[in-house]
Amino acid sequence: MPRFKLELEYNGSGLVGWQRQKEGLSVQGLLEKAIHGFCGKHIVVTGAGRTDAGVHALRQVAHFDLPFEANVKTLRDALNDHLRRINNGERKISILSSELVPSEFNARFSAVERTYIYRIINRSAPLTLEHGRAWQVYHPLNISLMHQAAQTLIGKHDFTAFRSINCQASSPIKTLDYLAVESIETSVSIEARARSFLHNQVRAITGTLVNVGRGKISVTDVSDILESRDRSRCGRTAPAEGLYLADVKYNDSI
Repeated sequence: MPRFKLELEYNGSGLVGWQRQKEGLSVQGLLEKAIHGFCGKHIVVTGAGRTDAGVHALRQVAHFDLPFEANVKTLRDALNDHLRRINNGERKISILSSELVPSEFNARFSAVERTYIYRIINRSAPLTLEHGRAWQVYHPLNISLMHQAAQTLIGKHDFTAFRSINCQASSPIKTLDYLAVESIETSVSIEARARSFLHNQVRAITGTLVNVGRGKISVTDVSDILESRDRSRCGRTAPAEGLYLADVKYNDSI
């Protein structure tokens, strides 16, 4: 059967996350309904990352097998049309592209790097355009100190202190390849890159870096928290609405 790769974006507000649930709208569930509308078959879709409820995606990647050949442009347009109909005209998910790939391609296990971006709006005035799409932090933040603290987390570490108690990963050891904090006026972005992440790792890191920015803890405290492997010493888990799966990379040979 031909295997297709999808690149998609979605607004996670009102969704229960990527993974299909018994109740609520999920990205995976909506995609599978759209595919069923296209071909009349119940087909399972595999995603590159299982984003939580409320988390957005700028570029999520998924794959599935069809029992017949299909033109990639026709497939993309048809799925977008079915997604619109399923959700009563509301655009929660958009298929950016469709591509025929080798049968060994796997959206999840073939990925060599994932990039997440966490967005903060640092101001006291209420959010309008960014409501539900960023975390509003009212207290002034020292971005330079936040970036310095972020550098202490780069590399291969035991990230137990930044791991959800519900995390199902077999090991807390991950290699964080890149972590940077930047700002333009009141807009703050935290970008993290790694092959894979623990459940809530980026959001827990964000909450801790915000504590640094507010002066509640020091740069060296972040290293101590990491080494302690104690989740209670870490900052709060930042709200899901500020997190975006920004990109997924694969080897050129696949």
